[in-house]
Amino acid sequence: MSPRLKARIAGVVYLICGMAYSFARNDVRGKLVIDGDAAATAHNILAHEPLYRLGFAAEIISAVCYVAVALLLYEIFKPVNRSVSLLAAFFSLAGCTVGAMSSLLHLAPLVVLGGARYLGVYSVEQLQALALLFLELRAQASSIYMVFFGFYCLLIGYLIVRSRFLPRILGVFMVIAGLAYQTFLSPPLAKCLFFSVVAPAGTLGELSLIVWLLVMGVNAQRWREQADAVRTSAGRCPPAEREQHAAITASPQPHPREAEGERRPHS
Repeated sequence: MSPRLKARIAGVVYLICGMAYSFARNDVRGKLVIDGDAAATAHNILAHEPLYRLGFAAEIISAVCYVAVALLLYEIFKPVNRSVSLLAAFFSLAGCTVGAMSSLLHLAPLVVLGGARYLGVYSVEQLQALALLFLELRAQASSIYMVFFGFYCLLIGYLIVRSRFLPRILGVFMVIAGLAYQTFLSPPLAKCLFFSVVAPAGTLGELSLIVWLLVMGVNAQRWREQADAVRTSAGRCPPAEREQHAAITASPQPHPREAEGERRPHS
């Protein structure tokens, strides 16, 4: 598979990932979950249960797509710096793992509000409050995986800047996005700055990379040149060059004094 095709596939999968995440966040939780109002939130969830379950499916699709993106970008940026590219992939996989596990908390309100007989010991108000509590815990978990994704964006931005086959400005945008995602280390700060700083920075970084990968891919010739340079610096020469080098190394070399004696004219 050519590097340009890999880049375009990564762009398509990255776009699906972003659309699925945006749907789950904005069109499902953004409309159904009312901050601080357990009764209204419970009513919305039960009244729109198919939509709420679809939000869970969208979250899982987003996590799976992000794993695929991480693996594809690892292959693309491996010639730049294999260790950093691998570290970026690990951050992405860690974030996806936390995100997938936190999605279970998205389903918890359906269990709590499902009207099971064993829940009869709780009042309706208590069950509604418990459902909202699970959603609050899910929001806290999302802050954790956003920090992982922030480190991922920082490393990808660094790799883009060091690469020869993508515009460096894309790397700068990704670094800005990664720094903005670090605000999730303090969830209240991230909530306060989300619409004014975090969301615009994330859109600038990730969406610009997605569009470039979809439209332009990567410069395949420069990618191969950088990959060849890495192989050469690592000592992985072509077989013919290795044989020639081995023959030169194996041939006996004259002692310096013997060589000097051969150069002296005979009297």
